Amino acid sequence: MPGSVRAYKGSNIYSAADMPPIDYLLISHDHYDHLDYETVVALRDRVKHVVCGLGVGQHFERWGYAAEQILEKDWGEKVEVGSGFTIYTESTHHESGRGFARDKTLWMSYLLQAPGLRIYISGDGGYDGRFAGIAKKFGPVDWAVMDDGQYDKAWQSVHLLPEEVRQATLDLNARHLLPVHHSKYTLAKHAWDEPLIRTIELAASQPYRVATPMIGEVVYLNRPSQPFNEWWKGVK
Repeated sequence: MPGSVRAYKGSNIYSAADMPPIDYLLISHDHYDHLDYETVVALRDRVKHVVCGLGVGQHFERWGYAAEQILEKDWGEKVEVGSGFTIYTESTHHESGRGFARDKTLWMSYLLQAPGLRIYISGDGGYDGRFAGIAKKFGPVDWAVMDDGQYDKAWQSVHLLPEEVRQATLDLNARHLLPVHHSKYTLAKHAWDEPLIRTIELAASQPYRVATPMIGEVVYLNRPSQPFNEWWKGVK
């Protein structure tokens, strides 16, 4: 992140060197907190393909990636991975840009279809009809990986409030909610742990389960009984 924004102590214990080889690197948009120059360059020799929105590939080419590695897509397209795996590129209500260049590249969400498993990755974006549209287009979602943090009513149109995370998860008919975009650094006025606290509270009596892994914890997508701790309690 540029400027004075710094990761919370303990949230930066992993680096690009800890990542395994990556077959497909999915980029939601080119804001600095989603497309970090140093990280992307450090991952360059580990990544086979990059999937991103229109215009975002220019950053990767400038940073040394080969053009044939980059799969730039519009909304409503797909990447056939093979063996029953498909990446669908879908819309979101957000924005893009780095420095003074604004909204010249496309922001994305993704639906991953795997054998017996359907995963929706929301990217950043405010609440709208896309969540119900995803369920109508693809069917119920097994895992909803949802933007949940750095929100404010002042920019409600581009980030989900906790109540909207709940509604979007219901719209998707999701079995599991994995909240992301929280507990890393401060971009909004809410307390660092508020997104997790509110998301757990709002999930009470809902038909979906919330997964709250601690940083570095493995999430087993085919193990619905995997327990998760409320690790943020007592953390200063």
